[in-house]
Amino acid sequence: MIVMQAVDQNGTVDADQIPTLDEFSAAAKEFLDGAAEPRRPRTAESWGEGDDAFSLFRGATPEDAKIACDWRRMVFDAGFGWIRGPGEWGGRGLPSKYEKAYLQIERNYETPSRSPLGVSLGMVGPTLEQFGSDTAKKRWLKALYRGDVVGCQLFSEPAAGSDLAAVKTKATRVEDHWVISGQKVWTSGAHYSDVGLLLARTSASPRHQNLTAFVIDMHAPGVEVRPLRQMTGGADFNEVFIEELRVDDEYRLGEVDEGWKVALATLMHERGAIGGSAGGGSGLFDMNRLSGMLVQLGTQGDPSIRQEYAQVYAGVAAAKAMRARAEAAAKAGHLPGPEMSLSKLALTRNLAALSHLVSQTLGPKLLADTGEWGTYSWSEFVLGVPGFRLGGGTDEIQRNIISERVLGLPKEPATSASSTSTKG
Repeated sequence: MIVMQAVDQNGTVDADQIPTLDEFSAAAKEFLDGAAEPRRPRTAESWGEGDDAFSLFRGATPEDAKIACDWRRMVFDAGFGWIRGPGEWGGRGLPSKYEKAYLQIERNYETPSRSPLGVSLGMVGPTLEQFGSDTAKKRWLKALYRGDVVGCQLFSEPAAGSDLAAVKTKATRVEDHWVISGQKVWTSGAHYSDVGLLLARTSASPRHQNLTAFVIDMHAPGVEVRPLRQMTGGADFNEVFIEELRVDDEYRLGEVDEGWKVALATLMHERGAIGGSAGGGSGLFDMNRLSGMLVQLGTQGDPSIRQEYAQVYAGVAAAKAMRARAEAAAKAGHLPGPEMSLSKLALTRNLAALSHLVSQTLGPKLLADTGEWGTYSWSEFVLGVPGFRLGGGTDEIQRNIISERVLGLPKEPATSASSTSTKG
C-alpha cells in the first residue's frame, strides 16, 4: 500500500502533499484491515471468553519486545509509526490530530501490546529529540520510533529514588569522551533494551547543578544488566551496573551540568505517559469486564458495591477529561509540565479504588485458584497496584510538585531538597 507522504527527500514538509484527515484515516484503516484482525468489543455478556490474565507488572520478556518491535516496523513502514515526528529525522511531520486519529482506529484491531516500547516511545524518544545532538538523533531517533532498537531510562539508584539529585553514578570527561561508572536500579525493560537514557554526576557543583544526561549503548562493554524478581512473579525491573563505560561527547544530552533540566523534561513525559493510563487508554480500566464480574458473582445489587463501582467510573471519567486537556495543550505546542503530576495521582487513586472494589467483590476467590474464570487472575493486579504509587514518582513527591509548582505554595522544610522521583 502506498501512503501519501507529507515529507520530501530533504525532510521538508510539503503542505501540498499533506492528506486530509479523512484520506489519512481511510489509508490507516486500509492498512490495518490487511495487517490485523478486528477486535471484538468486550461486553458484560462476554464474561468467560478469552484470556483472563490481568496484571499491571506482568514483566515483558525479550520475546514480547521482539513481537512489539516487529509490529512497530510494519506500522512505521506503512507511514503510521512516527506521525508527528520531524521529517528530517524520519517522521511524517503531520499535526498531532493525525496521530490521535490513527490510535483511535488501531484500537479497533487486535495488535501486539505497546508495553515493551512504552519507555522508548514515551520518554527516551521525546527527550532525545528535544536535547540530543544531530549525531545522536541520526543514530537513534528513527531507530527508536521504528522499533529497530528499544530504550530504557537509567535514573534511579539504590540511594537516589525520590531524591534523584543524589545520584552517585559518575561521569568523568577525558578529551572528547566521558568515562562513566556507577549503578542504577528499578530500570524497566533494561533486559531487552538497546539504548539507555542515563543521568550521571559530572562535577562538584551544588545539587541540581552537577548532573549531565547521556544516551548510551546498552550492549557496550562495561554495561551489565541483572533482572529483579517481583512479588507478582514477573521480572520487568532490573539493576544495571556500569563500569568504565566510554561514551563520546556527541551522545551527551543538553549542556554539561544541566542534566537536571533534561531529567525534569523526561519525567514530565513519563508522568504524562503513565497518567494517560488513568483514563483507560491502556486497558487498565475495562469497565465492561468489571461490570461483567459483578453480574456473574451476583453482587451488582449490593449498595456498597454499586457505590464503589460508581466512584471508580467517575474517577476514570475525570481522568479522561484531564487527558483530553493535556492533549489539547500538546496540540497547542505546550511541553508537558507539572500538571502531569495530577494525571499520575489520578491514576494511582483510580487503581487503588479499583483494587479495593475487586478485593471486596472476590473475597477468598482472590487468594485461591479454583479454576473459575476471571477471579484469581485479578490477584496479580491487586499485588501490582502499590507499585504504581512509586513508579514515575511517589505520590508524596507528586503532591509536593503540585503544591509548589501549580498552586504556588511554599516548599516544605527539608534537610536535603528533593523535588522529583522516578522508578525506571
